[in-house]
Amino acid sequence: MGMGNILLSDEGVGVRSVEYMQNRELPVNVDLLDGGTGGFTLLPEIMKYDEVILIDATLDDLPPGTIRVIQPRFAADFPRAMSTHDIGLKDLIESASIMGKLPPLHLIVITIPDFQPMELNLSDEIQKVLPDVYQTALEILKKIDH
Repeated sequence: MGMGNILLSDEGVGVRSVEYMQNRELPVNVDLLDGGTGGFTLLPEIMKYDEVILIDATLDDLPPGTIRVIQPRFAADFPRAMSTHDIGLKDLIESASIMGKLPPLHLIVITIPDFQPMELNLSDEIQKVLPDVYQTALEILKKIDH
């Protein structure tokens, strides 16, 4: 599930990653979802899967384009993000956890610059890591299947 606001350039890297993967080979048991800036509306979607891979932008002190994988269990486990979906996503995870229906999560985060212009395209710097995000997702999927 790709998260992000595509109106704010690199902040939409999660959604753009899912778009990139739509034309790539994936296991047959994988669904790609555009989570956009969702929140509680995504609760039923997350709860119906055995495992979930979320892809989102993060703001941290690492170089832009850095990719990390985090396995969050609580809202406090999430790295800092810049958009309004940050609060909704954390609340969503807490709600699923409280209900006892939180599947194992694998959060792929991509470091983006602090300032994001209002434009639909990713910066070249972030666009070039989409193949690496795809490979990271494939590595996670291999571990899940074993």
